[in-house]
Amino acid sequence: MDRSEIESLADIAYGIFEHYLTTQFHLRKEPLYQLVEKGIPFQTDFNNIYSKFSEIYPELATRLEERFTSPDEMYRLIIDGEGIIPTKTVQSYWIAQDAPDADPHATEDEKAGKWLIFVMPDVVDELWKKIRDMTWLNELGISAKVSTAKKDPDSRDIRKVFYVYTADWENEDEVMQVREKLRSIGITDRIGYKRNIETFKGEYASRGKRVTYYSA
Repeated sequence: MDRSEIESLADIAYGIFEHYLTTQFHLRKEPLYQLVEKGIPFQTDFNNIYSKFSEIYPELATRLEERFTSPDEMYRLIIDGEGIIPTKTVQSYWIAQDAPDADPHATEDEKAGKWLIFVMPDVVDELWKKIRDMTWLNELGISAKVSTAKKDPDSRDIRKVFYVYTADWENEDEVMQVREKLRSIGITDRIGYKRNIETFKGEYASRGKRVTYYSA
């Protein structure tokens, strides 16, 4: 196995661990970002969660140990903004935030869809905080996520992208209510809404071809 393969596996392992970590705090109604931003120590909980993760996924834990000196290093990275602030996140391609009572798999349902928002990197952190907080307060959709500072070889330009999900693309009233909420925080340019149906088919926008279902 060459170095690039090892790094790729470590990326996958960290992404799975980060999702597991945030899910555990989410289930406690204590979103990870709030603990970090309020300066609330959570290393004991972090270590317990990592220990459980290692028992369930020993091979993934091995990959993490190849990248990091110890779980303490991962904890320090999170405290410094990894997985919390888009421009300070370099271990994962995305940061996600679910609404408190949303099914964690709801964004994978064929009925779901998302508003797509593209912004320049200098405004991504501020906008993410607004979208993330509104999602947690049940004031937006069922989930949201944002691309990070980790260089994505599939990116077409330097812009960052937000996905703001709703549960049912057929519920136009709900879809448009979310659009109005986005306008209220300054997203006034026309944006598109893409159904999971198109995403699952691997359909993406190209010259002369649009894959968005709504545009507003």
